[in-house]
Amino acid sequence: MTDINRPDLRLGIVGAGLMGRGIAQIAATAGIEVVLHDARDDTVRQARQALSDTLDMLRGKGRMTADEATAALGRIRVADALADLAGCDVVVEAVVEDLAVKRELFAALEAVVTPHCILATNTSSLSVTEVAAACRHPARVAGFHFFSPVPLMKVVEVIDGVLGDPAVGDSLMVLAQRMGHRPVRASDTPGFIVNHAGRGFLTEALRIVGENVAPFHVVDRILREAAGFRMGPFELLDLTGLDVSHPVMETIYNQYYQEARYRPSPIARQRMKAGLLGRKSGQGFYSYVDGKGALPAQPTAPALSARALWIAEGEGDVRELLLVRLKTAGVPVDEGARPAADSVCVVLPLGRDCSSCVVEAGLDPVRTVAIDPLFVDLHATLMTNPLCAHWARDAVWAAMAAAGWSVSVIRDSAGCVVQRVMAMIVNIACDMAQQGIASPEDIDCAVSLGLGYPNGPLAMGDALGAGKVLRILENLHQLSGDPRYRPSPWLARRARLNASLRTQEG
Repeated sequence: MTDINRPDLRLGIVGAGLMGRGIAQIAATAGIEVVLHDARDDTVRQARQALSDTLDMLRGKGRMTADEATAALGRIRVADALADLAGCDVVVEAVVEDLAVKRELFAALEAVVTPHCILATNTSSLSVTEVAAACRHPARVAGFHFFSPVPLMKVVEVIDGVLGDPAVGDSLMVLAQRMGHRPVRASDTPGFIVNHAGRGFLTEALRIVGENVAPFHVVDRILREAAGFRMGPFELLDLTGLDVSHPVMETIYNQYYQEARYRPSPIARQRMKAGLLGRKSGQGFYSYVDGKGALPAQPTAPALSARALWIAEGEGDVRELLLVRLKTAGVPVDEGARPAADSVCVVLPLGRDCSSCVVEAGLDPVRTVAIDPLFVDLHATLMTNPLCAHWARDAVWAAMAAAGWSVSVIRDSAGCVVQRVMAMIVNIACDMAQQGIASPEDIDCAVSLGLGYPNGPLAMGDALGAGKVLRILENLHQLSGDPRYRPSPWLARRARLNASLRTQEG
């Protein structure tokens, strides 16, 4: 096996598009000789010029010296023919995401490179095992999945195929570190780590919109302000482009034989077919002018009502937090054991909807509103039931706004918005750990770096409390009857043992 730390290591890259250029940049900057090839001569030469411009820009910003920029560019050589990769120690393909094309390319590379050369595929969704199976020596093939833009996205997935030699993956882990990236190790499963883990955020948000619980911009706002995501799911879909995101959703769903947890949404497919791709088309879930999205105006809070708010018991100290802030703001509150006849009732459901809370507590649905108790210190999500009067909704809305909350209003939904999305994110990550796709540490690292979540999904689950996540999912499963919400055994066992979701079994 090649010594990856050799100073004269030579890295071949096939495909001079955005990904290939990015890999070439970080490798050359790390002191590795790069041989860059593309089937189109104009593309590979344009790529080298683009790399020259990028390195010059970095020099101008003081991120590297003139000598470093010159040396990095000098390490990038253009190869006119595939045969010019003969002396490479590692070859990474970054060509079109098509299994037949990749298999044909690897077969051609095997006729050129030495028997000790590692062949790596940058595929994001295809089976590494299927790519390797077309090779005479499949043991030397592994996945080496970078994220765009490569220089900024500091994580790379190293994927072991069924036919692969673990030593090949070990070498790629070292190579990733040498290039300044954080490698994470994954088995060859649909979506690997990052694209697999992202299903909870995107598909659950699409399902919420598909159930007419809330419009997409309200879902985005709730997940940004309450849960701390840098971008809402629909902002993210617009940034990535539905022509990229939706096929990945369908691929993972079908590769897992229609597993309910990964079920795509017809909304995404319909909009993709309509050409509403996002930023790249100027119109997606949002409209874009000069690359800037137009956000709908936030509705103005109603005038404060004289009606008192009666708040039911909820999780932890949420009720006390609400009472203190409302009283401090001068909002009338009803602290009786049962609500007075003219009080507006507030319930705090966990994994349940407003309607079920009304029935269980024997409350008047006309004057009952739910507030999501999760992250209520950051944002107030109000949820009505089908019989709730507008005046009752507006009374709670005005009271919360008067006490300093930013407020979103949604229709009845078991688990509101944040609970549903967060529980699905945690549950899918738990099931990835259960399947042994990657270690808990690598799952959290890959997701936080690759998707920009505020924390890794298993760490999120620990912060919420595994028991709380389990109750949300069990309630969602019971009320909806949808198997997508069934809890992972990894989650259920650790919740019952009061153990961290990052706990490995010996």
